[in-house]
Amino acid sequence: MARVRKKKRILAVSSGGGHWVQLQRLKESFDGCEVSWATVRKGYRVDLEDQTERFFIIPDATRWNKIGLLILLVRVMIVILRVRPHVIITTGAAPGLLSLMIGRILGCRTCWIDSIANMEEMSLSGKKAKRWAGLWLTQWPHLSTPQGPEFHGSVLQNFCTNESAVTGSQSG
Repeated sequence: MARVRKKKRILAVSSGGGHWVQLQRLKESFDGCEVSWATVRKGYRVDLEDQTERFFIIPDATRWNKIGLLILLVRVMIVILRVRPHVIITTGAAPGLLSLMIGRILGCRTCWIDSIANMEEMSLSGKKAKRWAGLWLTQWPHLSTPQGPEFHGSVLQNFCTNESAVTGSQSG
């Protein structure tokens, strides 16, 4: 009798704005997996095609708000224990870092993708993620070093395949 393979459970985590947009650009990479989403804004649910019930709202916090970080930590732990992901992928910031930390301790595979906005150096969360990420990525080739982070492209790479798609101009 053939064994049925269970789908990999992925928890995709981000804070708001560009972090969420970049995480959404990775959706096709998750095909064939059971994906749960954790982010800081309820309104982001509309970005998901299936309006999944595997959508969790977590608070956002900064390093200056210690109580907020503690609340975020508890909420992230609850989500991770509920989802029981095999893999946690994040584009940052604080919610993603705390997710990687907890996930790594619990034996999850972890991936940090630093935001494309950080072109001069890794973000503070990104630097701290090095310790917790099994795969530690930058979206800028000049930030990649032999010690990490690695560069394998940008989530916005090939967003427009030709200049006329952006400018509306035609070459003649």
